[in-house]
Amino acid sequence: MSTQELDRYWMTVVNTIRDGIMIVNTSGAIISVNRAFETITGFRREELIGKPCDILGCNVCLEKRETDGHYWCGLFEAGQMSTCQCTIRGKKGNLIHAIRNGSLLQDDDGNVIGAVGTVTDITELIEKNNQIEAFRRELQSKDGFYGIIGVSPAMRQVFDLIENAAQSDAPVIIFGESGTGKELVSRAIHEIGLRKEQPFVKVNCASLTESLLESELFGHVRGAYTGAYKDRVGRFEKANGGDIFLDEIGDLPMSTQVKLLRVLEEKVIERVGDSTAVPADVRIISATNRNLLRLVDKGSFRKDFYFRINVIPIHLPLLKNRLEDIPLLAESFFRNIQLKSGKPIEGVGNEAMDALMAYSWPGNVRELKSAFEFAFVTCHEGIIQPYHLPSNIYAGKWGSAPAGQASSNLNEIEKQELLDALEKCGGNQSKAAKILGVSRVTVWNRMKRHSINSKRKIEVV
Repeated sequence: MSTQELDRYWMTVVNTIRDGIMIVNTSGAIISVNRAFETITGFRREELIGKPCDILGCNVCLEKRETDGHYWCGLFEAGQMSTCQCTIRGKKGNLIHAIRNGSLLQDDDGNVIGAVGTVTDITELIEKNNQIEAFRRELQSKDGFYGIIGVSPAMRQVFDLIENAAQSDAPVIIFGESGTGKELVSRAIHEIGLRKEQPFVKVNCASLTESLLESELFGHVRGAYTGAYKDRVGRFEKANGGDIFLDEIGDLPMSTQVKLLRVLEEKVIERVGDSTAVPADVRIISATNRNLLRLVDKGSFRKDFYFRINVIPIHLPLLKNRLEDIPLLAESFFRNIQLKSGKPIEGVGNEAMDALMAYSWPGNVRELKSAFEFAFVTCHEGIIQPYHLPSNIYAGKWGSAPAGQASSNLNEIEKQELLDALEKCGGNQSKAAKILGVSRVTVWNRMKRHSINSKRKIEVV
């Protein structure tokens, strides 16, 4: 191939390269860019040609000022630019992490006529590293205890009780209102306990009828009742050697309490429809948001059973009684939801944090987490403001929403979030579900509810 042919195809070669290429004259004005440079920065070629190179806002540019006030690049003085990591600003103001390199351009007589710079976009790599670092900080957080966040005296006392309970085989009962983290405490007891290598089985006692609950806990034999077509192993047998967590134990029927009392005292169970005793080496961890002593007085909870499960009680404080933990919890929820959603929200505004601190939190920690999930749906700014929180939290006294924000309802926000997710992943419902943090079925239901058709092209019917 001749030199003339090479020159003819040179721009094709340059535009094939995935790295961005920019050429400037000795005054720092951009005179040429390749297609990759347009893709990386978001600027069109015509928007860059003739503009000073500082339009990119590089944080490591070697700018100098001549006596007449004219800016020019220190590259022309140094003769070359060593490979370095930097950040530049795209057309939309977005921050782009890049690897830059540069060199002077000279004519046949050795006169400097300009400079060429290359830009390699490493934004995705940096973001992944940031995510890994965020996960590492989360795992190593000094303010956390096996997933439970808190530094308040009340929570420090809870942590001490968890550690002590974990080293015992005695029954543990966790008292606390809804949303205080009873299940997290039960799991922490298991994970640092003597039975941590064995199963951890959970049962919600309020979610099943009396007959189904006994079958679920103890198992049944074939023919025990209509529909029992084969033998079934119960949760206690599955948890053998480990821990079983009985949530909402205050809703247990009296008949089931009697059978559990035998499990506690004799370490055996009987499957429904069978009288054969089966060994059950299981430590019981229970939890309730009810006043069991009051239930005992009413006759709906057995007194002997109450004292048998109430060996090591742990009382979880209300969120409103541990205000110093709210900023820590807020940071944890913000970071986790940010990583999950991928939205470019940078933080929580001071007034929003004031609103969080002033609220009474009847739903406790669970309600705080839900508030952040709501805020990430409603917030389309860089910082979460009070009006991005559920209305019952900010109650209008922390400032009003900008024009148009107040009229937006949750359905409209949900619809826009779904459209954005589908657009981002080319209509793939499984990928959209991953972005939104929901199941594919939920995405399908929302599409149907909002009359969104997504095959190859996203459109609202």
